[in-house]
Amino acid sequence: MTLAATGSLVADAARAGGAVLAFNVITLEHAEGIVQGLEAAGLPGILQVSENAVRFHGGRTAPLVAACREVAASAGVPVSVHLDHVQDAGLARAVVASAWQLGISSVMVDAAHLDYEENVATTAELAASAHRTSLWVEAELGEIGGKDGAHAPGVRTDPEEAASFVARTGVDGLAVAVGSSHAMTTATAELDLGLVERLAERVPVPLVLHGSSGVPVPALRAAVAAGIRKINVGTALNVGYTAQVRQFLAADGTTTDPRKYLDPARGAVRDAVDQLCTQVLHG
Repeated sequence: MTLAATGSLVADAARAGGAVLAFNVITLEHAEGIVQGLEAAGLPGILQVSENAVRFHGGRTAPLVAACREVAASAGVPVSVHLDHVQDAGLARAVVASAWQLGISSVMVDAAHLDYEENVATTAELAASAHRTSLWVEAELGEIGGKDGAHAPGVRTDPEEAASFVARTGVDGLAVAVGSSHAMTTATAELDLGLVERLAERVPVPLVLHGSSGVPVPALRAAVAAGIRKINVGTALNVGYTAQVRQFLAADGTTTDPRKYLDPARGAVRDAVDQLCTQVLHG
């Protein structure tokens, strides 16, 4: 199957009143496990690489993203590649210039750490540049908690401000703060579903939920019904991945071949993706 475009996946989900799940990639095993899980569930999805993941790989975007592109292109279901949480404007500009060559069809401009007017100006500039190369652009309004102190917990996105922000920036999707938080290892977050509904009524572009690992499955289903169209998941995959590595190495102190413990780690990612997709979108 050919590489999909994020904009098309989100638009298809929106037309059906559903959502598409997007999963964070840190290693090749993440990408492979995610696609295996999507194939098992029989659903499309998104491989997303964050600015933090790029930094982990020495600041080089191309190697990991190119691997994601090839894994996505060979998938048995539609899969796209997305660059997530880009705060470095220089990185965003560099990616926009080479996005399609890398296989990236969408980018999240994350300027929510700036004050409102700076957020608008930065996002509008980068969105205009990205649109000239037909990239789908996501942005964030109302900081979502859990990002190493850079985002304030408890903040909520105001519907009127969100509508104005979209009109002024021209973005294609909006990540909103409605009660979820990044890096949660337990599904105990409580979403403000009434706020999701109000945002969906006022904002003319698809809404994105970040920090979804911390949200119970019934609440994720309710969020989709209320208007969320893209659901981002990262930590839930890492919980299973690292648990398998930890368990293997605790039981075997002599193995030196990383394939021995990365295989079950990849399998844990696959199972988490399959389960989430099936429970949230087929449940």
